[in-house]
Amino acid sequence: MPELPEVESVRRGLAPHVVGRSFASVEVLHPRANRGQDEPLSALLVGRGIAAVARRGKFMWLEFADEDPTDPGRDVLFIHLGMSGQVRIGEVTSPHVRIEAVLDDATRLSFVDQRTFGYWRVGPWQDMAHIAPDPLEDAFDVTATARRMRAKKTPVKVALLDQTVVSGVGNIYADEALWAAQISPRKKANTLRQRDAVALLGAAADVMRSALRVGGTSFDALYVNVNGESGYFDRSLHAYGRSGLPCDRCGTELVKTVLGGRGTHYCPRCQVASRR
Repeated sequence: MPELPEVESVRRGLAPHVVGRSFASVEVLHPRANRGQDEPLSALLVGRGIAAVARRGKFMWLEFADEDPTDPGRDVLFIHLGMSGQVRIGEVTSPHVRIEAVLDDATRLSFVDQRTFGYWRVGPWQDMAHIAPDPLEDAFDVTATARRMRAKKTPVKVALLDQTVVSGVGNIYADEALWAAQISPRKKANTLRQRDAVALLGAAADVMRSALRVGGTSFDALYVNVNGESGYFDRSLHAYGRSGLPCDRCGTELVKTVLGGRGTHYCPRCQVASRR
C-alpha cells in the first residue's frame, strides 16, 4: 500500500483544490468503496465544508468546517488508499472509478481503486487513536518511540512496521531505513541499544523526506498523485527490491528473506545482526 511519502504527496496535491470548498454532490459507484457506512455518503457529505486535509502515517482524512478541530470525537472523512487507491482531480476516464464527487466550484474528485481495498468513510477522528505518531510530525518524540520499539521482542523490521509503535513506515522505507542505519532486519528489537533505535528512526525520517521530495515511490501505474503523475524515488533505492544486486555501500550481493510475512531485502555484510 502507499506509505507516508505517497500519502503526503496526495494530501499536498489535494489540499489547494478542496480546502474552503464544500461538497455539491457525491456518488458511490462501487459499494466496497464506502463499506461499513450505514447512511448514504451523499447524505453525510453534501453541503459540508472542508476545513483541512490532514494525515498521520499512511492515513489521510478531510476535516469538516462545522466540526471543532480540537474535539477527538469530531467526524471526519477518512480517505484510505488501500493497495491501489488514487484521488484524482478533474475528469477521469477509468473503469475503476469507485466514487465521484463534485465541489461547489465544479471541481471534480474521483476515487479510483483497481483492487477495491481503499474506501471513503465518515467517522469519528478518535478511530485514529491507536495509530502512533509518525516521524515527520512536529510533535514526534523519537526518544519515547525508540523505547517502545525496544520493548518489542520481534525482529526490528517487524517492530518498525507496527503502526502502534511508529506510523507511516511500510515495507519499502523500512528496508531503506535499516540499510541506511546498517542494522539487520532480523535483529530482535529488544536487543537494540537506545542510540541505535534513535538512529534507525532518524534514518526512516530522512529516507521518507527524500522520497517526498520526488513524489514518493511508484513501481507501476497504481500509485499516482492527484494529477496522475508518478513518483521517482524508485531510482534512489538501496535495498528494497534489489536482491541479487551489489550493495551500494560495500559491493556484497544483497539478499532477500521473509519477516512477518513481508519480503525483506538487506546486505548480509553491512547489516549484521550482532554488531558492537
